[in-house]
Amino acid sequence: MNNNTDSDPHFGSDQPPVYRQHAQEVLDRLDVEPGKGLGAQAASERLATSGPNRLREMEQIPAWRILLDQFTSPVVVLLLIAAILAALFARLVEAVAISAALLINAVIGFVTEWRARESIESLKRMGRMQARVRRDGRIDEIPADELVPGDIVLLQEGEMVPADLRLIETENLECNEAALTGESVPVAKATDPVDEVPLAERSSMVYSGTAVTRGEAEGVTVATGMDTEIGRISALVESAQTGATPLERRLERLARRLIYLVVVIGVAVAASGIVAGKELFLMVETAIVLAIAAVPEGLPIVSTVALGRGMWRMARRNALIKHLAAVETLGATTVILSDKTGTLTENRMVLRRLALPTGDVELSRADGRAEFRDGETVLDPARREDLMAVLKAGMLCSNAVQEEGQARGDPTEVALLDAGLAADLEPDALREDFPEQREESFDPETRQMATYHSADEAVLVQVKGAPEAVLAACTRVRNEGGELMALDETGRERWRERNQQLAADGLRVLALAEKRVADTNAPPYRELILLGLVGLYDPPRRTVAAAIARCREAGIRVIMVTGDHPATAGNIAYAVGIVDSPRPEVLMGEELSPAERAVSARERIGRTSVFARVEPEQKLRLVEGFQQQGEVVAMTGDGVNDAPALTQADIGIAMGRRGTEVARETSDIVLVDDAFESIVAAIEQGRIIFDNIRKFVVYLLSGNLGQILGVSAAALVNAPLPLLPLQILFLNLLLDVFPALALGVGRGSRAVMRRPPRDPREPILTSGHWWAIAGFGLLMAVALLTVFAYALQVLELDVEQAVTLAFLTYGFARLWHSFNMRSLDMGVFRNDITGNPWVWCAIALCGLLLVGALYTPRVAEVLRVAPPAPGHWPVILGSSLIPLVLGQTAASLLRRRDPAA
Repeated sequence: MNNNTDSDPHFGSDQPPVYRQHAQEVLDRLDVEPGKGLGAQAASERLATSGPNRLREMEQIPAWRILLDQFTSPVVVLLLIAAILAALFARLVEAVAISAALLINAVIGFVTEWRARESIESLKRMGRMQARVRRDGRIDEIPADELVPGDIVLLQEGEMVPADLRLIETENLECNEAALTGESVPVAKATDPVDEVPLAERSSMVYSGTAVTRGEAEGVTVATGMDTEIGRISALVESAQTGATPLERRLERLARRLIYLVVVIGVAVAASGIVAGKELFLMVETAIVLAIAAVPEGLPIVSTVALGRGMWRMARRNALIKHLAAVETLGATTVILSDKTGTLTENRMVLRRLALPTGDVELSRADGRAEFRDGETVLDPARREDLMAVLKAGMLCSNAVQEEGQARGDPTEVALLDAGLAADLEPDALREDFPEQREESFDPETRQMATYHSADEAVLVQVKGAPEAVLAACTRVRNEGGELMALDETGRERWRERNQQLAADGLRVLALAEKRVADTNAPPYRELILLGLVGLYDPPRRTVAAAIARCREAGIRVIMVTGDHPATAGNIAYAVGIVDSPRPEVLMGEELSPAERAVSARERIGRTSVFARVEPEQKLRLVEGFQQQGEVVAMTGDGVNDAPALTQADIGIAMGRRGTEVARETSDIVLVDDAFESIVAAIEQGRIIFDNIRKFVVYLLSGNLGQILGVSAAALVNAPLPLLPLQILFLNLLLDVFPALALGVGRGSRAVMRRPPRDPREPILTSGHWWAIAGFGLLMAVALLTVFAYALQVLELDVEQAVTLAFLTYGFARLWHSFNMRSLDMGVFRNDITGNPWVWCAIALCGLLLVGALYTPRVAEVLRVAPPAPGHWPVILGSSLIPLVLGQTAASLLRRRDPAA
């Protein structure tokens, strides 16, 4: 059943939804008597028609498919082709090296994503629940998945609702629907039909997957399985598009460019060498090796390791990443759509303000202390009889208890108990002084609750409830002197205005009253003495405001999307810094659908930062709307109602403590501590990781370009080749992995959160980066050819010795080239590269292996190199520093010209 429409698929398109119909109408249409229930045969027939009361199973992705997906990236395909070409031309070392890199990358990706492919299987566990039903006049307990439309279900406190039910009998029923609607307090239920209202206000219905927190009820099953509200959300999750992440799309674009580059290089080098008269086989071999060298073998594995390192760092900051690519995507986030309850707030009720006959009193909490304040004056509650009277009434007219230092019970009553404790009232002592004689439980119809207590020779009646109801029952109020005064209609109107002011500030308002009677048989809700009003709210987390301020500094827009009341949403949004006005513009969920109203609200959506009374499908459409505007959207949530939007968002972020299992499994990131500031830390890490990816991509491509330019230039002028094919392969095996890995795990610049988000359409390499690659590549080619020509012409060495000098010069030049990758907003000598111990380790290791190759006879013979003379080392090291010195000079000039670079 789709409860969000004006029709009902069970009863025909001409019928209103069941929450708008009288209970007897629904029973008649389902052909069931509430006192008898369905018969066994009717239940069996309906089960065959409607199917089991469980959600549709989603197709499981097999392990082989997850493994195969690791090889579908264009970069990986390109490397596979390179490995095959190397094997065909007997370059087994290169073929094995590339294959090993691909295998390691696939294993890392497979292991990290195996669990990430789980979807909403936890939803199906509702089928394991038991349900109490009335069939053939008897109460039976049956598996919940055997429920059918028309079943009479019995509910009591502490149970989960097994299907969507139209209530037919209630006794003080309240349900916690936070996971479905976002409401932070239990919702009172009744049997009366309601008008067309949002899901959170359909008091005549209870929904599958929600919890009964108080009272008892009977309801008739009107929807099971995929027809329930939770089933509709499940269908939305299935239909939500996950798509490729921005990083995956960028790597694909880069791979396509590399494919073109490889083809051009291979053809150009082979043709130029052949035209120059060089040996055909040597030039074809060299062209193939250079083409393979143009493909950065380390790119997939370094990307995977860099992302994996980011996952580890985020885990230390309480953000568990389920998808590798989500690490970088979070860094590209431009908009965060945040749920309110449990994400920005603490998901508990506290008393904030008391409206007393003598004025308003604020209850503030800071550094673990609670203070009652009248303006700037700190009050001693014991000296204020009117304040103590309200607090005592709140503690006595309650079922909340204190166990082992923790208050337990209904969230509202827990808040009243905590407020009394803040005034040093002891609940046990208070109940000993005023023993409870009788309780008039909360009734959704009267919207009040009363308790009767022994008090000297009389009975003290304490009442709390909805302000409108309590005010109507009050005939007196105490003045500032403590004397009882008549409360006429004019006085009631003034109190109603105070109630409206509290509600406008986003507070949930209750009224408290009392009277003394002769015995416990006196009616509770007549001739009451008004004590005052109390305003309660779900307080924002203490650390959220600072985290949102960091988001704003980083150019990230934070938007609240909640199912809660608009006044409450606006108040919290102002308190945490999402909006600057205490009365912000709030857009209602109903304005996001249907489509024609969404079009009229499009301009408002662009400037609105608070959305209230938003239902699951509307959240999903809101995410899609921002994505269509080119935003990278992160969505936070903890409830079942958030699952579709979490799936659709570029990054779904679930709460680990308070979040439902559904939300956790459909998300990309799980916050272990439920802290919004962990998102900010993760965004910072994501930005650093993308910067690191850029650095090692520039490092890899510029280094490879240097040897391509050097060898190609020599071939064009018919000179000996400064690097031989096997030497190129050896250098790439060494220098494409270890220094790049070191760059990929750097800690990054502290300034990343003072920059605006990247343009989501911006590629990994911008035109500036391509110019940098060309410049660095040219500098390394110049260093390579300079030392090679110097060795041949000035030192008059033979070709093999000259090639050795060129080999070492290029190898060390690429090692020093790592320092050219520093962030431009940092100094030449103290920066993110010089402060990275892994860079120094990589340089030391590669330097030892480079020199060790000269003195290992077998390796030296294969590479056709020999140890240089001692006097040649200054030439080698001096020439190798050319790219570093000139590169740092250019970077300093660029920084001086453009300080924001």
